[in-house]
Amino acid sequence: MSRAFVKEDDQEEAPFIPPRAPLPEGEPNYVTPAGKQALLDEKAILEKDKSEVKSIEKEQDRRRNMATINGQLKLLKERINSARVLDPTDQPKNEVRFGAKVKFKMNGREQSFQIVGVDEADVKKQKIAFTAPIAKALIGKKKGDSGDFQLGKEKRSIEVLEIDYLNS
Repeated sequence: MSRAFVKEDDQEEAPFIPPRAPLPEGEPNYVTPAGKQALLDEKAILEKDKSEVKSIEKEQDRRRNMATINGQLKLLKERINSARVLDPTDQPKNEVRFGAKVKFKMNGREQSFQIVGVDEADVKKQKIAFTAPIAKALIGKKKGDSGDFQLGKEKRSIEVLEIDYLNS
């Protein structure tokens, strides 16, 4: 169709749909039971929002909001469908694995993190994705184990102090 017959008002920008947390190609989408529930809760909220969008009077705003929500739902459903729930309480208690809350010392400074799925990761809540370099350095270690951890060009020493699955 010629541009001469298209109204300027009809030209809508496609809405920006923020990507989900990155999950490396070929990596399983591990989640804790709480992480799976959080994904389902997020889906319920988006579906509720979708039903409320229908009441927006201005058609252009309604279409844009609907497209955004549909895009978010599509990405979320892909994550939910690919989720592989790993219950932290089923992990070996003496070894750092997915779901563990780990207290460790790095370069003389004590830190604690729980190793969780990519969608659950939140540094403010002391939760790191199992794909994070620090998580990869900790996984497989036992209490008292130490080693070197490469962070960019910097090498850091790391020692596992505690492993907890009960309060994860």
